[in-house]
Amino acid sequence: MTMDLFKLDGEVAVLIGAGGVLGGAIARGFTAAGARVAILDFSPEAGEARVKELRELGGTAEFFPANAVKRDTLEAAAEGVERTLGAPTILLNAAGGNDPKTTVTAENRFEDIPLENWHANVDLNLVGGAFLPCQVFGPGMVARGKGSIINIASVSAHLPLSRVVAYSAAKAAVLNLTRFLAREWAPSGVRVNSITPGFFPAGQNRKLLFNDDGSPTERTQSIWTHTPMARFGEAEELVGAALFLASPRASSFVTGADIRVDGGFLAQTI
Repeated sequence: MTMDLFKLDGEVAVLIGAGGVLGGAIARGFTAAGARVAILDFSPEAGEARVKELRELGGTAEFFPANAVKRDTLEAAAEGVERTLGAPTILLNAAGGNDPKTTVTAENRFEDIPLENWHANVDLNLVGGAFLPCQVFGPGMVARGKGSIINIASVSAHLPLSRVVAYSAAKAAVLNLTRFLAREWAPSGVRVNSITPGFFPAGQNRKLLFNDDGSPTERTQSIWTHTPMARFGEAEELVGAALFLASPRASSFVTGADIRVDGGFLAQTI
């Protein structure tokens, strides 16, 4: 009975950006729970590799090429998902990343950030990371009277981290949008929540966290000092929170919530 709370049999899960490390771990978790999984990614190589992995695990998975900041590609993918897997009941928005040209350093001050790079960063993390996918996939869920949307936020959405100013601003907006949609769509049976990951080494941030010889950078030492668990997270440690929010039984009365999976980072003060 308890385990059935987290089963996703009969659910169709759309995972955007699941070619990456964190989205990939959640894709494996959804597959193991019984969902039919649609992988949407701008990289055909990453997307196809993820689908191959999920099928080898015994799951049902399809890849649909999509650029999360381009509505037409999302709409084409949505049509493909419904045609091949069925109507989506779960949407995970995991597209995102930081543009190095918007990272504040001694050589690249805040006032030096090019406007076009600021827009590109906000487009990726807010427009592609939540806004457009919710516009494309949300109305169908509303019309059918059920669905779970999970947006990926960041600890920098709660507290502005040093250096990553555009990324932090965009992720803060993701939290606000999540709560707005939770209120708007709750009467229609669609739940909208977010997950706030702490620090999880992945391809895009590894250079900031580790030196070429594999030793931790000064930034890593600072992160570990500020994290009560004194370590980075493992991608698989996000799966439980995602399964909880995706399940129509386990989290049936949960919307507008943000689950922090951060090793205590946001609980730390002095």
